[in-house]
Amino acid sequence: MASNLGRYKDDLNRLVHLGETLWSALQATTLDDLNDVELQLLGFDKRTELKSITGEMIFMAKYQGWYTEASAVVRQLIPDRIHEFEQLYKGDGRRKEIDALTFTIQDWLNGARATKNSSTGKKRFDDVASVFMRLCNQTQILGSARGRFESTLFDIRQMVQADLFDSELDSASELLERGFLRGAGAIAGVVLEKHLAQVASNHDVKTRKKDPTISDFNDLLKNGNVLDVPMWRQVQRLSDIRNLCDHNKDREPTKDEVKELIKGVEKISKTLF
Repeated sequence: MASNLGRYKDDLNRLVHLGETLWSALQATTLDDLNDVELQLLGFDKRTELKSITGEMIFMAKYQGWYTEASAVVRQLIPDRIHEFEQLYKGDGRRKEIDALTFTIQDWLNGARATKNSSTGKKRFDDVASVFMRLCNQTQILGSARGRFESTLFDIRQMVQADLFDSELDSASELLERGFLRGAGAIAGVVLEKHLAQVASNHDVKTRKKDPTISDFNDLLKNGNVLDVPMWRQVQRLSDIRNLCDHNKDREPTKDEVKELIKGVEKISKTLF
């Protein structure tokens, strides 16, 4: 099984290459201007389907997904750059006029375009160039995160812990298949509790309790604006299933409930940092 560290490196390289491909798409008149590797990264295989699709259309369709994933990586690996990364998308909210320096990617995606000079009929500034410049800067910030994997300052403890969690969840899945529902749920619950403790540490969210539970961490992270309400509810649901597995006085957990717990913990451990 490949290590999480290796997978993270591969995912980061893929994101950087996709960002660079979005550069090319933004400048392309049609997607026939892109090479086969670029088309594959964008999710296209047959050139015959691309005649009526412009690069701008693809940029508008693909950018938001890239931004969501890339910003999560920046926030995790180089949190001191996340504010700059987000500003390149949406600006700082203090502009007095829209020009080449204040026009944002969000403006472009919302359909705004540079106005034209009434006398010359030409755009007052090159809006495409402004978007391109901001996207280039974002991709370069994302690319700079690569150094964190090689730096001796990089905290590999979380990567080792993630590998351990994967192994424990594999064990839980094996127990589930063999019919040991409570044991499988108990293991998954321990993984969830440990992961939430690490997330709390990452965000400097502290508790005064000596032995905080999943619910304790869940409430702390929600109050600290680390979790939104839907995620908080999901964690609470998983906590309820875990408690069902741990306490014999309650009814027996079902196989579907324990499977939901394992899959839920796996997802949270990969997406919440």
